[in-house]
Amino acid sequence: MPAQRADARRNRDRLLAVATAAVSEHGADASLEQIARDAGVGSGTVRRHFPTRHALLAAVFHDRVEDLCRTARDLQESPDPLAALLDWLGLVTARAADIRGLATALARDRATPDVTHEHCASGRLHDAGAPLVARAAAAGLLRPEVTIIDLLGLVTGIALATEHHPRPPADADRLLRVAIEGIGPVAPRP
Repeated sequence: MPAQRADARRNRDRLLAVATAAVSEHGADASLEQIARDAGVGSGTVRRHFPTRHALLAAVFHDRVEDLCRTARDLQESPDPLAALLDWLGLVTARAADIRGLATALARDRATPDVTHEHCASGRLHDAGAPLVARAAAAGLLRPEVTIIDLLGLVTGIALATEHHPRPPADADRLLRVAIEGIGPVAPRP
């Protein structure tokens, strides 16, 4: 039995490596059948390890999403709650624009909120970012009706809009700044 478990672990690791490369190249809709072929396994093996496309995407993005969650936790004690929130939103926007397929996965998470997703990327980001939003709102630095759901929707939309640009993170950052600052003229600084 231990040999099977080691084989299964190797298959999962190989599938995850191949899937990461495929999603990076083709986005969230990378062919599961092609991933199985490239990993040298059958499609049944893919389904055993990752029963749904969502499960596969969650595994592909797990470490990157966990880094964003860790950053949110680190920023929770920042003396400037609005700056902490904006720094985190900027990082989420840049990652979602730069990591091909992540914005699509986040949009799909939001589109099916009634479906339970283990390690759901948007759910994890929601839980990580909600305290930052709450702190900024409590300090009177954020409109009280603005929610983490609103902000993650904004970030996801910006990332989807810029994913195929020549410089996705830079363009996404620029659009996020426009959204935050508004489209009116900026008053000259003294």
